[in-house]
Amino acid sequence: MTDLSAEDRKLVTLARATRARTGAAEGAAVRDSDGRTYAAATVALPSLQVSALGVCVAMAVASGSKGLEAAVVLSDAGAVADPDLAALRDFAGAGVVVHRGDPKGAVAETTST
Repeated sequence: MTDLSAEDRKLVTLARATRARTGAAEGAAVRDSDGRTYAAATVALPSLQVSALGVCVAMAVASGSKGLEAAVVLSDAGAVADPDLAALRDFAGAGVVVHRGDPKGAVAETTST
């Protein structure tokens, strides 16, 4: 996590804390174009399933955000799911930095939409 910017390290901390607090499969956090952050955990109810990143994108949209700069997803999964990347692109366009890491916050990969 040492080569991330201070703002991206903050996203890792938020995603990690949210996942740990809820015991969810994954935690995520995003930073919008105004510097506001949104953190969420996976929602896994019998009638509603939403990824942590999906919840973050929905929160940003519902809050009136105009775009996103960066995202962090912490999970045991090997990659950020394609539907989650599509949601990022739909809302924020190309160029959103996406960090993927394990549940402890060790970032394994950085890509962009």
